[in-house]
Amino acid sequence: IPPEQEFVERVGGDRVRVILLVPPGADPHTYEPPPGVLADVAEADLYAAVGSGIEFELAWKDKIAALNPDMLVVDCSRGVDLISADEGGHRGTDPHIWLSPRNAKIMVENIRQGLIEVDQANADEYRRNADAYLKDLDALDAEIAGALAASGVKKIMVYHASWAYLARDYGLVEIAIESEGKEPSPQRIEDLITQAKEEHIRVIFASPEHSTRSAEVIADEIGGSVVQVSPLAKDYLTNMRHVASAFAGSGNP
Repeated sequence: IPPEQEFVERVGGDRVRVILLVPPGADPHTYEPPPGVLADVAEADLYAAVGSGIEFELAWKDKIAALNPDMLVVDCSRGVDLISADEGGHRGTDPHIWLSPRNAKIMVENIRQGLIEVDQANADEYRRNADAYLKDLDALDAEIAGALAASGVKKIMVYHASWAYLARDYGLVEIAIESEGKEPSPQRIEDLITQAKEEHIRVIFASPEHSTRSAEVIADEIGGSVVQVSPLAKDYLTNMRHVASAFAGSGNP
């Protein structure tokens, strides 16, 4: 996915060429890669798997590994405290681990270890690059924590349940409109409208990868607005600052 591409490129620098399996705008829950991309995978030295149960990998990871048995598969979720389906809106585990700068740091460290394993000769460069990016992620973490704490916002209503890890790290509650890939029923929409009014929620968050129809219906009923935030933008630092600013600005004036 694009954010993970940034992680690998920041650690690998000029030493890596990254093949992106799920391109910008595609939904990793449903995407199928074209044959040309899979041919590139057969030449890869390392596969950086998100590893957290994202549907694309559940469907394709074994096929990808079979294309290239000599390729090192790095589980970027190793060391992340995964959120179970009972806590989020997903079957199994919530896959959106990258949407927390604290998890992103763990992913970057796993990527660094993998690159060193396949290219020991450039280990020092990978360590330096990773250390520099980890400092950027520390700064991002502190900035988001400060902005959300100062905002007083405690609950966010979103179309797709992407933000549970961010919510856990910064003391938010995520209220999801969609559940397990299904549009909400009319009764569910009524319940969400009532909840939004009771909680004084005025902003509904949607993403470019999903329909905004249900979000717009709820926003119209509460006199609010729909704001788009992407869980998959490549420019991770800039995007996460935008997301945090949008969440922080969603409280009552």
